[in-house]
Amino acid sequence: MTSRRRLAHAAALLSVLLAPACAGSPLGRRLYEYEEEIYLDVDGTATVNVNASVPSLVALRGADLPVDPLARLDRDKVRAFFAGPGASVTHVSLSRRDGRRFVHVSIEVDDVRRLSKVPPFAWSSYRLDRRDDALEFRQVVGASAGQAVGDVGWTGDEAVRFRVHVPSEIPFHNSRSGVERGNILGWDQPLAERVNGAPLEMEFQMEPESILYSTLLLFGGTIVAAVLAFAIAIWLFVRKGRRADIIERTVDGS
Repeated sequence: MTSRRRLAHAAALLSVLLAPACAGSPLGRRLYEYEEEIYLDVDGTATVNVNASVPSLVALRGADLPVDPLARLDRDKVRAFFAGPGASVTHVSLSRRDGRRFVHVSIEVDDVRRLSKVPPFAWSSYRLDRRDDALEFRQVVGASAGQAVGDVGWTGDEAVRFRVHVPSEIPFHNSRSGVERGNILGWDQPLAERVNGAPLEMEFQMEPESILYSTLLLFGGTIVAAVLAFAIAIWLFVRKGRRADIIERTVDGS
């Protein structure tokens, strides 16, 4: 399992563990009815985490799931909903918050540019293009399913969020919240606007070489340089010893 996948899976598990604790705390992080999180690699592969209430999946994506919090929620049905071409569901878990059921799903994606072929993500278009000396990512989220869910306890303050964990330096982005710790970009939208299909455009440029690769390359170069320096020091020491031995023999034989 790659470092990116470990991090994505850990984030998915952490969201499940923190959800009940943060729900009643004004100091906890803001909670969203729908959160889509992409851990992107420079080659276009990605891990996508979705943390969403069941009513939001029904309203936004038309999922055939029961909005009644007391109804049985079939994990296999959730898994099947998020599966599609080039996408493999690796994790499904459930939680409860504010009287609603939530699902937490991780999906491994072969190519983020083809993610729109997977039904839950078909409302978006994804692009990852080479632009001069940078890679340009663009996601446009369009119309939602707009499906009625009745009274599920929404107060009107609910929001949705899209986040991308960028693997390299970011020379440009259009996120209003800026770059968060760990090279994370986020875009928020009120849930009501998302239900009504107000478009959301996300765009950024990144260096074509990942920070992890650059760090490993630098670390490897430092090790090689240290080994070479050590080898040269040993060679000079041995050479100096031989020279001293030759001088000593010359003196003794004179």
